[in-house]
Amino acid sequence: MVGVTITKHENGPSGEYHAHVADNDAIGRLTWSERGGVRYAEHTLVPPAIGGKGVAGRLVEAMVADARENDFKIGPVCSYVVAAFQKHPEWADVAA
Repeated sequence: MVGVTITKHENGPSGEYHAHVADNDAIGRLTWSERGGVRYAEHTLVPPAIGGKGVAGRLVEAMVADARENDFKIGPVCSYVVAAFQKHPEWADVAA
């Protein structure tokens, strides 16, 4: 998918990754909260206007890359994130 920018927004023990798609005001989100050193991926939300373009996958990939770079574990809670981790056994190093 071209034209997707991912940004990270933290607010203490919680945060979101946002997906901004070129030429569209809709924003995809992956929300998380941290407990015990694990960031739990709670919700993946992609508006219909940008759905079906791989946005949710890009959000999870961004969280995985962030976990590797900043040394934290991910607890998949959201059904989409659970399924993504099952499809990508190479992400086991960041799974809680």
